[in-house]
Amino acid sequence: MLVHVPDVLDALELAQCRERLADARWLDGRKTAGYQSAQAKNNGQLDEDDPLARELGALVCAALTRNPTVFAAALPRSLYPPLFNRYEGGQAFGLHVDNAIRYDRRQQPAVPLRTDLSATLFLSE
Repeated sequence: MLVHVPDVLDALELAQCRERLADARWLDGRKTAGYQSAQAKNNGQLDEDDPLARELGALVCAALTRNPTVFAAALPRSLYPPLFNRYEGGQAFGLHVDNAIRYDRRQQPAVPLRTDLSATLFLSE
């Protein structure tokens, strides 16, 4: 099932994210990919432990949680912190299958979390 959910972030939140991400430290996105996905992944990604990723991740999770369409379509028990990726000329994430289990490292010890639902939030206007 595909569900299009417009305006997850308001204009101020979107501007804040874009401004903060403009000067972010982007790493090789293959770091968080599984073995097979790493062969298809060619992008930049913020380190999950980067304070900026945690700050903006909390903002995005709060926006998703308060969105009635997201709630109705997904009924999320919990949200894995978002991964922030960027694509420049020639970069892409080819055909792949998302990992079924991710480990939420915000908690110690890290807690396994099923990822039955995947979403992409575009930070563009």
